[in-house]
Amino acid sequence: MTLIHRMVLKQLPGPFLGWLLLLLFLLLMQFLIKFLPDLAGRDLPIGLILELITYNLAYMVVLAVPMSALLAALMIFGSLAESRTWIVIRNCGITLWSFTWPVLAAAALLSYGMMYFNNVLLPESNFRALSMWQTIRSARPGFELKPGIFYQEIDEYSILVGQREGNLLYDILIYDYTQGIANGSTIRAKHGELVPQGNFLDMTLKEGEMHRLYRPTGVQTIERYEKLTFERFRLRLDLSELGLQTNAQTSGYRSDRSTPVNRMFEIVDSLKDRLAEQTAELQNSMPRPLSSEAPSTISPMSPERETSSPFVFHGGPPQVDSTAPRSVLKGLTTDQIRRTYQQARDYGRDARSSVASRGRNLRQTAMTISRYQVEIHKKYSISIACFIFVLVGIPLGLSVRRGGLGTACLLAVGIFIFYWVTLVQGEKLADRELLSPWLGMWCANMLIGAVGIWLFIRVTLDMRARPGYATKPEPIDS
Repeated sequence: MTLIHRMVLKQLPGPFLGWLLLLLFLLLMQFLIKFLPDLAGRDLPIGLILELITYNLAYMVVLAVPMSALLAALMIFGSLAESRTWIVIRNCGITLWSFTWPVLAAAALLSYGMMYFNNVLLPESNFRALSMWQTIRSARPGFELKPGIFYQEIDEYSILVGQREGNLLYDILIYDYTQGIANGSTIRAKHGELVPQGNFLDMTLKEGEMHRLYRPTGVQTIERYEKLTFERFRLRLDLSELGLQTNAQTSGYRSDRSTPVNRMFEIVDSLKDRLAEQTAELQNSMPRPLSSEAPSTISPMSPERETSSPFVFHGGPPQVDSTAPRSVLKGLTTDQIRRTYQQARDYGRDARSSVASRGRNLRQTAMTISRYQVEIHKKYSISIACFIFVLVGIPLGLSVRRGGLGTACLLAVGIFIFYWVTLVQGEKLADRELLSPWLGMWCANMLIGAVGIWLFIRVTLDMRARPGYATKPEPIDS
């Protein structure tokens, strides 16, 4: 590795890390704006919010790293061309490959690192983030009494306190609807105390009274008003629905985006075995014979009349060109004929329903296999995109000869939008089995990679870039 190589490699970390942090910040702001309504008003601990953001940073890294690599390559090599440094290098007889191979090697290492990140860290982060989201969205705000405000987050209770000092309460008013709204009761107390008991909360009320309208059941329908005074009354509240339990990960369910690649390979193999079994069951399924009351003019199929068709029906000839004549029903009573027709209709409906059900199961299994295969190829294709983007950015930056921020952003955004739209559309087509999974996920890489190779060859074969062909060196600004 020469001094020129070290010079270029030293310029890479700055733009790459700068763009990476900037893109992560923008994606994080987008995340907060989009999901802030789900987080607001739930009194979540700061540590829990930071943990949720950390888990969601994983998918942001997947988006930001390839984009940062492309922007860094465009800016560095655009600056080299703009400052005429590239002219000096090529006039010294250094080829483009000899000049850029360390950068391509660094891009390959970056792709390898992203491959590990996508295969191991990203699925686990997605799984934990999804578990936390499910818990947060299903949980209610925590138990927090505020003076002068009715608290109605606990089912069948409405609580109002005039003053609160820690767990000590004063001027307490409680509406209890545990027996229904019509039979609700009102509880008043001068003061009380909160005593946590795990998922329950004991509210000890002192010096109070209870008012309720008593409606007896049965033949006695006379209503009466009751007033009970107490010196001490304990009310137990169930807070199990208010607690924010973050142990949803123990459910064990993982979607395709939260499953490691090794596990997805195992799932695909098992699904392929199941698909083969379902196909064999469909091919070997044989309709049951009709009732013995129906006459049969068809002899059983002999072993010699085996056919290559997977659908073999017992009691049927190899070819049927006409239906049985009505004479076969001769001698049957009207009731027997009616039962025979009814059995034939039921038999046909059952056979059609069975085949349709098995066909739906086959299609569902095949689509599940395609979905997992798409996710496997997607993790690898996005990793390789880091190398592809650098391969495009090097000759493109040298060709445009602009290392400014605006030019780099414009080119990078255009390339990345094309890449992402192609990737998303390929994923949709592959999920619907309209395109093979590998083609749907690698199509964007192949197109942009082909453009990068063409640009690389074009710059390499440029007559001015090859020693011996430049008869007059270009002037260098002093």
